[in-house]
Amino acid sequence: VVDGRGSIYINGADFDFAGGEAPKPGYIKLVTPDGELRRVADDIQFPNGMVITPDNRTLIISESFAGRLTAFDIDADGGLSNRRDFADGLGPDGICLDAEGAVWVSTGGYSIVRVAEGGEVLHRVELRENRAPFALMLGGPDRRTLFIMTAEWRKADGVIGRAHV
Repeated sequence: VVDGRGSIYINGADFDFAGGEAPKPGYIKLVTPDGELRRVADDIQFPNGMVITPDNRTLIISESFAGRLTAFDIDADGGLSNRRDFADGLGPDGICLDAEGAVWVSTGGYSIVRVAEGGEVLHRVELRENRAPFALMLGGPDRRTLFIMTAEWRKADGVIGRAHV
């Protein structure tokens, strides 16, 4: 995700998830406009989507394996501080931020919630079974249309997956 100053925040975890390797904590790194790369947060439990508030003061990340959204203050030098829970009890993946500062996020099942800081669920969207949401974005002319990317999994002669919007 890119902030309003041109700094890029990237997240990752150095283990072979698809290959079945045991999970290792992940990280957030910062790439500054002049090309400097540095680690700004550790111990992220499977980082899986980030947003930055419009005022460039807060970064929120999905920690899928911890079941929470975690917020950080963004320091003047791009570093992250004041780590705190934004919302807990989720299975977060693919997040987006709306104009009111609430986060739209999947719950780890077949639904999406809109949550406020502190975890209050403001809205819920239920999807049909077998449509697992994994990416979300607000768009349209007024940025009030929620686009949901889902995966459809069927078991026939093996596991088959398809993506839908």
